[in-house]
Amino acid sequence: MGTTVLRPHAEQAYAAELAALERADDRPRPERWRLSPWAVAAYLLGGRLPDGTGITPKYVGPRRIVETAVATLATDRALLLLGVPGTAKTWLSEHLAAAVSGDSTLLVQGTAGTPEESLRYGWNYAELLAHGPRREALVPGPVLNAMAEGKLVRVEELTRIPADVQDSLITVLSEKSLPIPELGEEVQAVRGFNLIATANDRDRGVNELSSALRRRFNTVVLPLPAGVEEEVEIVSRRVAELGRSLELPTAPDGSSAAEIRRVVTVFRELREGVTADGRTRVKSPSGTLSAAEAISVVTGGLALSAHFGDGVLRAADLAPGLTGAVVREEAVDGLVWQEYLETVVRERPGWQDLYRACREVGP
Repeated sequence: MGTTVLRPHAEQAYAAELAALERADDRPRPERWRLSPWAVAAYLLGGRLPDGTGITPKYVGPRRIVETAVATLATDRALLLLGVPGTAKTWLSEHLAAAVSGDSTLLVQGTAGTPEESLRYGWNYAELLAHGPRREALVPGPVLNAMAEGKLVRVEELTRIPADVQDSLITVLSEKSLPIPELGEEVQAVRGFNLIATANDRDRGVNELSSALRRRFNTVVLPLPAGVEEEVEIVSRRVAELGRSLELPTAPDGSSAAEIRRVVTVFRELREGVTADGRTRVKSPSGTLSAAEAISVVTGGLALSAHFGDGVLRAADLAPGLTGAVVREEAVDGLVWQEYLETVVRERPGWQDLYRACREVGP
């Protein structure tokens, strides 16, 4: 019996769309690119092909941002996707790698404990002790593999990685080679290789990029959704995809759409410090309250309604996740949330059910 994967890689989940684009793509392609730059942008932005195949949007935002990112990867400059948490940096980098290289799995996940070996190479120590340094003992990392195969490699949360480890990328990005002094050799990147990094500079625990490293990147800043409709579309689309993956039933009366709009409205008002009508100033909590967190709140609410309710998403299903997303530091955020509930939610027509549900949750 086959096993169902919880989260397929982008090139697996959207294999049919990529294949259709590949068949229809008659434009010049950089060496070892699966699609032309035009087709990569079409894959990310969505649309309909001449044969009727629909391409779902992977990124909802300014077209020029996508075009700039794709054009950068067609040069010898690395790409840095910069933005606050929840601006789809990781999502965009994964789909860029899937469309360009057909492989989004060459990945280095940045953390405070990421060692230099993750960005370079390691050793099979049993082989090293038995026979000394030689090629057979070398354990290549994702960066080295991407250089050898002419593919894109992704470095997620670059600013989480210690600064001295970050700088081990400078030679790779400037010289397009990776020295292996233990063997007296180097690995030179073949055409098609490039690097996509993601970073944010507003979260806790970040390490500043050195000016030498930053110069090796073209930086594309990903903004938060410009308007409520755009943010509702992003959240609705991802919630639908996750719901299918998790086999959560769809609300029979379409009530999810209205609840998604309420969650997005709450997040935007708290994030911007003012209500949608511009009449009431509100305090902002410590969290970012991004679209990604809204997706999590709604998905959690759908799971509650599916497994412990009647399958219809209601305010009571959203209240626990909504409160948890806003109140990250109870001493500060708890007061902000209570004030927002009393001055905005309670007074808004048709929102009394959300007010009561959130008050029951606390804090």
